[in-house]
Amino acid sequence: MTVWRATAARLVWAVWVSAATTAHAQTLPSEPIALADGRVTIGGDVSAGFGSDDPGFFDYTDYAHSTLRLLRLDVSAAVKAGPHFTVLGEVRTENLGGMRPYALYLRVRPWASRDFDLQIGRVPPTFGGFNRRTYPNDNPLIGYPLAYQYLTTIRPDALPATADELLRKRSLGWEVGYSVGDTSREEGVPLVSAFRWDTGVQAHATVGMVSATAAVTTGTLSNPLFTDDNDGRQIATRVELRPVSGLVAGTSFARGPFVSRSAIRAALGVDAATDPYTQTAWGGDVEYSRGYYVLRAETIWSAWRLPAPAVSAAQRAIGGDLSALATSIEARYKLYPGLFAAARYDHLGFSDLTGATLGTLPWDAPVTRLEVGAGYSLQRNLLVKVSVQRNTRDGGVLLRNANLGAVQIVFWF
Repeated sequence: MTVWRATAARLVWAVWVSAATTAHAQTLPSEPIALADGRVTIGGDVSAGFGSDDPGFFDYTDYAHSTLRLLRLDVSAAVKAGPHFTVLGEVRTENLGGMRPYALYLRVRPWASRDFDLQIGRVPPTFGGFNRRTYPNDNPLIGYPLAYQYLTTIRPDALPATADELLRKRSLGWEVGYSVGDTSREEGVPLVSAFRWDTGVQAHATVGMVSATAAVTTGTLSNPLFTDDNDGRQIATRVELRPVSGLVAGTSFARGPFVSRSAIRAALGVDAATDPYTQTAWGGDVEYSRGYYVLRAETIWSAWRLPAPAVSAAQRAIGGDLSALATSIEARYKLYPGLFAAARYDHLGFSDLTGATLGTLPWDAPVTRLEVGAGYSLQRNLLVKVSVQRNTRDGGVLLRNANLGAVQIVFWF
């Protein structure tokens, strides 16, 4: 009851602030700020979420924050240096922590008359459909799809010595520790991180109804890095088709070395001659919009290959890939001008693993989420959202079911 009273009090405060802000909307910017005759533009967004306590850690991210209890401030800038070069950057802070660079890259357009560009630096994600609408004003709900946010028990710097050790950690992805490599307790990784951008080189081109993107970056989808920890590079691609108005279909692929060099050495006693310990992912997504509604669906399959330390005859090593499959279906419907309703269904499942003592189980506990909510625009760039989640976890040692509610205010310019 204490949590819900606090949440209710915050909700009343949030609505009051929104109303006051609307009354004085002329003092707030509604468009990006342009300087130097339009060569410099500055934009930003602020989102404040107040939600239920999450004892099952269903909504925790790889920055150890709950998406339902998150104050996020973003400031972005673009500086044009002629018709062919633009420098873009963004800094972000969450829950009033330190500012960190989210994006910083040079965009090069060799031909002004062609839809082709290169990005160099900390670049936008190549993989997936939801990664193009992760900002709060683009996300119709407050939570994130499980594939992009839910923390599995896989870590790049720490490894389970046996299959049983991995199975005993099911549902502990928010703070998991293993006996091989870094033995401290840290968060695991999602299938695809929605909170960190890649670092490397990206090319994008559009011809007619086909758009294609390819990138070579450090880290992997689960663990994007600024400085690599295994001297490997990830290759990622995406192709989009827009055959008719309102319909977008995309497919994505990514593969790169996942396990850190120090963890490989701890598991095998030597460095790997090549980079066989990879994350490989495939994705497919579709979106259709018409009139008052938008429908979206996305499926992501990811597999991690981990080095297997030598074990005794009484134990079982982890053999083969550990894979996961996530499916998300989302709908949004405009009820009245400024008012919409939305819903998302998610399921995240895991491949089976056989332990010496625990038998055959999914290597992490499968999770299902249903989230429904609504949003109302107090003005064009000021939005209030509410949502309720039903989370169900099939196994593991943490809380298996949780009903969570949240309210969020979003302002952008």
